[in-house]
Amino acid sequence: MTLNVARLIFTMRLLHWPDGTRVRVFVLPDADPLHQEFAKRSLDLYPRQLRRVWDRHLFSGAGAIPVEVSSVEEMLRRVAETPGAVGYLPDGLARGEVRVVNVQ
Repeated sequence: MTLNVARLIFTMRLLHWPDGTRVRVFVLPDADPLHQEFAKRSLDLYPRQLRRVWDRHLFSGAGAIPVEVSSVEEMLRRVAETPGAVGYLPDGLARGEVRVVNVQ
């Protein structure tokens, strides 16, 4: 996945996959170290920048916001059981029920 597509997904600007399935975004809390690492390393954004975008969507009523999960285990479970879902996990944690996509 390109950096641009990943940013569109996690800033809630890409709402449907090419097959028409709705994109469902799952994230960890802002203070979680994995969330901070993902935002900085994979999206080249600060977590506060993501929060600002999401808050703007929420308060304007103009768009969707991601679903916040409380743990990596919940992230794995929710992404595995939700059609069109995307999230992030530590390296090596993904199992057969989810597909790993790298951001380049």
